[in-house]
Amino acid sequence: MSQKNFALSKTNLIIIGVAVAIIIIGFLLMTGAGTTVESGFNSDIFSARRIKVAPVICLIGFVLMIVGILYPSKKQKKEEK
Repeated sequence: MSQKNFALSKTNLIIIGVAVAIIIIGFLLMTGAGTTVESGFNSDIFSARRIKVAPVICLIGFVLMIVGILYPSKKQKKEEK
């Protein structure tokens, strides 16, 4: 099997995969029951988990995604020398 020239190396793809998993975890932390007229006011929609923790987890995932894309591969480091 011939080796293809991919834009991203194996390390880049691993970092991107971890970032996607972190983003998914952040979105799962945001889920929960909403407020409906029938059940009345639900104060859980303003919990610290939904308002503070989950967005920070997602932000970390998005920053890690950028790092995974921009991380230099070993082949690029050898070409610069």
